Amino acid sequence: MSLTSRNPSRLLAEWASAVRAADIPDRIRAVAKACVIDTVGVALAGAATPVAGLARQFAARNVAAGVSEIWGAQFRLVAVGAAACNATAAHALDFDDNCYAGFVHGSAVIVPTAIAIAQETGATGADLLTAITVGAECEYAVGAAAGQDLYDRGWWTTGLLGPIGACVAAGHLLKLDERQMRAGIGLAVAGAGGSKSCFATDAKALLAGEASAAGLRAALLAASGASGPDEPFTHRNGFAALHTDGVFDDAAFADLGRSWRLETPGIDIKKFPICLSSHAAVDVVAEIKAREGFSADEVESVLCDVPPVVVANLAYAAPFTPREAQFSMEFAIAATLCFGAPGIEHLREDVLASPALRALMARVRMVSGPMWNAERRVAAPEGASITLVLRDGRTFTGYQTHALGTAANPVPPAQLRAKFLSCAEPSLGKPAAQRALQALDDLDAEVPVRDLLNTALTGSPTRMPAE
Repeated sequence: MSLTSRNPSRLLAEWASAVRAADIPDRIRAVAKACVIDTVGVALAGAATPVAGLARQFAARNVAAGVSEIWGAQFRLVAVGAAACNATAAHALDFDDNCYAGFVHGSAVIVPTAIAIAQETGATGADLLTAITVGAECEYAVGAAAGQDLYDRGWWTTGLLGPIGACVAAGHLLKLDERQMRAGIGLAVAGAGGSKSCFATDAKALLAGEASAAGLRAALLAASGASGPDEPFTHRNGFAALHTDGVFDDAAFADLGRSWRLETPGIDIKKFPICLSSHAAVDVVAEIKAREGFSADEVESVLCDVPPVVVANLAYAAPFTPREAQFSMEFAIAATLCFGAPGIEHLREDVLASPALRALMARVRMVSGPMWNAERRVAAPEGASITLVLRDGRTFTGYQTHALGTAANPVPPAQLRAKFLSCAEPSLGKPAAQRALQALDDLDAEVPVRDLLNTALTGSPTRMPAE
């Protein structure tokens, strides 16, 4: 176990409580703003899902009214309730960003927390971006210290690490001092959890909401004087001992504020509302189909040779529910061949029941072959090697290390804006979606968040299942 003489939580708290807007380079603030735009967009789309409706119903019955907005709906709650609702919506379609420092969905948890408490406290947009950046960097530093083994063991890192990022972001907006920030981090770490058994169930989105709310509660309790464990990472019964057999690389904290994980390894922005593990394979198949011009019914077989983590994540070979389809290589490839790309409109049970789609899924096979040695898994963590055979015997192959949209293979800014509008317009309408995008573009300003957004994200009421 690699331990520093200075406690990791103290290092995080010292930096997180001291950093100011001027300490964060403009290029990093731009990345943080892109994360906000993408997260809010996918949350507006996710607000129409049944699981987001369940979260709103629960919050409406059990959480007090307040000033923090529920995106895509026309009621407001105290910040903890708004964070839970909006984070659930942000992760409901599995369309939100992630980072390889921790294999974690960071923004879906951090951004809703930060916006909710910013609306409650009157913080400015510039304050908000600073807080989101600080929260993300602290969470990703912990993810880097723990290493990928944490995720490979079956821990759902979004639930386990998300409260840390949310707590730090909220704590920064609450102006916690170093002692309070350290207490909040201790509370967030000691109470966090989550297993990948949640995949393909409502629990995944709901636990993202809980992680967001838990981080905010930890910060609020610390602001009120609550204490937390001083050594939540290195204690004999702490994070490292329980989750990683004592492995915890304290060097991950050495460059906080000098190098930025929002930049390296960077943030992966999704093009499709399915697990990122399938995206590189989708890109290859889409490119082959566009180049060769064959139809879906001409395909005899598709072999996807992928890293072991991809096989572990995409567990549903014959999915029957939209949740299962989001974790299915077979669905991802069949939808690409049938529709051009898997979209929100295809995550429906009637689409999944299509005989043609199901027959095509049966012709897709996923393996993890010997090519995926340790070096290649680092170079292409969710890459794909594809062999596609047509009925007439023609065979096409392709390989991709990183899907389009990942930090290593980014999409142009115009595509990020287009994604936001496609997600927001069904909820807000076209003119309101454009206004919301403009408001988010102007976020890095000395204007209170509650004035800057000013109901831009609420739109017309989003119908809940019981309404």
